[in-house]
Amino acid sequence: MKSPIELKVVVSQSYADRLREAVEDDAACCAGDAESLAAYPTEALEKLPGSVVTFGCGNPVALAGMRPGETVLDLGSGAGLDCFLAAEQVGETGAVIGVDFTQDMIEKATENAAKLGLGNVTFKHGDIEALPLEDAIVDVVMSNCVINLAPDKDAVFREAFRVLRPGGRLVVSDMVLTRPVTEAEMDDMALLSGCISGSLPDTEYADTVRRAGFAEVALEGSPPGGEGWDGQFWYSATISGVKR
Repeated sequence: MKSPIELKVVVSQSYADRLREAVEDDAACCAGDAESLAAYPTEALEKLPGSVVTFGCGNPVALAGMRPGETVLDLGSGAGLDCFLAAEQVGETGAVIGVDFTQDMIEKATENAAKLGLGNVTFKHGDIEALPLEDAIVDVVMSNCVINLAPDKDAVFREAFRVLRPGGRLVVSDMVLTRPVTEAEMDDMALLSGCISGSLPDTEYADTVRRAGFAEVALEGSPPGGEGWDGQFWYSATISGVKR
């Protein structure tokens, strides 16, 4: 089994490769797989260049209820899609910060922000397990199908709690599991970079958020099952909490 830092490097390279493959025509609207894009309204995507790719599994911006003037942090901000949508909600008096481990993503996101003329969005290269931010400076922490890739999820949520102001909120779209993964599944890099084997069973995921100090923790989603079920043991969920 690879060490945590080896896993981070492999996953980072995988997403850099996916970014290069996805960006073929920056005159078109957003790139990415159909399932990732389906979470967003078409009218929002049509405003953005094709270099704003996404590999997410939800739309945390639509669920966070961001208000003008708030400061928002996106964990694993990728090419910037959720940051740009959040920037519209918080307005010129607000601010959006994106943090990503993949330098190619930071460069592409910064380029995209310049294309869109957004002065209230900044991107930082960093590890979401050790955020390059001061304590208690943001109102909302969001993330879209990234925390499942982090080897130390306790550290991620502790860091999210640390940088939030009292009363701040966490809204995450992520893959969760219906059972623990096997060792073979954890060693399968396709399952890992595909946001599956690195995640946690749903109840354990919610407990990890609570352990970091969050109150009012909720996990919402539809576990697989019923007609046509093929043994899939993962599903997309929204996880939320509040810093009291």
